[in-house]
Amino acid sequence: MFRSHTNGELSLKNLNEEVTLSGWVQTIRDKGFMIWIDLRDRYGITQLVFDQERSSAQLIEEAKKLGREFVIQITGKVIERVSKNPNIPTGEIEILVEKLAILNESQLPPFTIEDETDGGEELRMKYRYLDIRRNPVKDKLIFRHTMAQKVRNYLSDKGFIEVETPVLIKSTPEGARDFVVPSRMNPGQFYALPQSPQTFKQLLMVGGMDKYFQIVKCFRDEDLRADRQPEFTQIDCEMAFVEQEDVMNIFEGMTKTLLKDITGKEFGAFPRMTFADAMQKYGNDKPDIRFGMEFVELNELVKGKDFKIFDEAELVVGINVEGCSEYTRKQIDELVDWVKRPQIGASGMVWVKFQNDGVKTSSVNKFYNEEDLAKIIEKFGAKEGDLMLILSGNEHKVRTQLSALRMELGNRLGLRKGNEFAPLWVVDFPLLEFDEESGRYHAMHHPFTSPKPEDIHLLESDPGKARANAYDMVLNGNEIGGGSIRIFDKDLQSKMFDLLGFSKEEAEAQFGFLMNAFKYGAPPHGGLAFGFDRLVAILDGNEVIRDYIAFPKNNSGRDVMIDAPSPIADEQLDELELKLNLKA
Repeated sequence: MFRSHTNGELSLKNLNEEVTLSGWVQTIRDKGFMIWIDLRDRYGITQLVFDQERSSAQLIEEAKKLGREFVIQITGKVIERVSKNPNIPTGEIEILVEKLAILNESQLPPFTIEDETDGGEELRMKYRYLDIRRNPVKDKLIFRHTMAQKVRNYLSDKGFIEVETPVLIKSTPEGARDFVVPSRMNPGQFYALPQSPQTFKQLLMVGGMDKYFQIVKCFRDEDLRADRQPEFTQIDCEMAFVEQEDVMNIFEGMTKTLLKDITGKEFGAFPRMTFADAMQKYGNDKPDIRFGMEFVELNELVKGKDFKIFDEAELVVGINVEGCSEYTRKQIDELVDWVKRPQIGASGMVWVKFQNDGVKTSSVNKFYNEEDLAKIIEKFGAKEGDLMLILSGNEHKVRTQLSALRMELGNRLGLRKGNEFAPLWVVDFPLLEFDEESGRYHAMHHPFTSPKPEDIHLLESDPGKARANAYDMVLNGNEIGGGSIRIFDKDLQSKMFDLLGFSKEEAEAQFGFLMNAFKYGAPPHGGLAFGFDRLVAILDGNEVIRDYIAFPKNNSGRDVMIDAPSPIADEQLDELELKLNLKA
């Protein structure tokens, strides 16, 4: 056998036992008369010792040949360590080596395999198999595994059945761009990789499965960022004979269970916020409610004072940054530059200070006297020591800009703590949003989302005012899950396709299989999908999902380790009857 124990389990209770260990050489400390080696595997580190007084000269020479990341096997006796290390479970013992076998040599790694490494992100992604040996990455993958098992156990206990759905499916318009796969056996035709198993889980409800779930890979060909990958994992769920409350109760319960297991704390009922309130108070539909800085609208106070920027703005709105009136001009100018970046797009920012000595001042003192400032400060509910930051412009744009500023200040001021959790539901989304460019409505979620029963009549008279029977779960300023009650009536689904601009022929070509299924007795049904990668990262106190994925892509969608995507041979193109037409 290669090992009798792992490198993380031996202790004083094993004294004088003969053991066999295997693993990677972490570090070597050669004092001439004695050599210490840290031997590492997934489970931990055990210190090995080679002693000239107790070890043969040949064994010492063999030990001197070892390098970092060599794979070795040793046999030896567990002895008590003189200089103990309280920071590792095996820190009270070491192994006096009697036999040594080199199982595999290693080149010098391109970066140090340590918790704090000298390797940059791109380099570590290129050698991801080495990066995984590091505790920070290894522990994140183990944490992901633990969360997956907890989810499976919870849903299985609630009567859900895990069913696999196809990976090669039909391309359908679901919002993002599809990845497509050419079919050799059907020249000129293509599969798509699923953006989600949406239609299949609805078909499973028609099939009577009643409660379905799947931890499933999904694919979207879209621009990337820290919390987005071209392939990602969902906890995908669907239930039959349910209303909105039934679905929300099940998955609120699941999230409470996960939070309790991680934090040890009991969470009460998750607060609920309408989409309209979220946009008005926070400027986005996934607010971080761990801190305040709710938006304060100022139109009625600041217009008509000959300050053109405010007078011509559709909306003047701001936030109160508590305790920051001592910000220097340099600090405030840096914030102004931050909101004026192209990614944010603000044209400028106005500030008002209520200083600790009671003095009220602003960047627009020329237009607003002390009485005006007092009214503004009162509107914010500010106190001495507070700083108010104000943006103005187009209502939609300025809310988005102020939302970004609020989150940036939350980060800078340490208000977004990874070990604090604030879940909530956002409900009552618009069913449709009108796109000026195309001149038609688009589904806010997807075409199968049901309108609220009391709003169905609005589909005829005022579709833009209809609310969706939809709900998003938000955690720490991130949407971690979203779902809806689905349309299960074929006539209502046809009406929805009409509103979205599908011709009868297009609807039949894209979704005829689903419409046909509805003819055979579809039950009322609804569901929810969690972004599993994001959920795991946030529960572990982070927001960047990349380290929780074994082999992630970079921001260009490339796997730099295997160098994918890559060209394919002309012979493969011929088999697929494809011809490349690359633009210069």
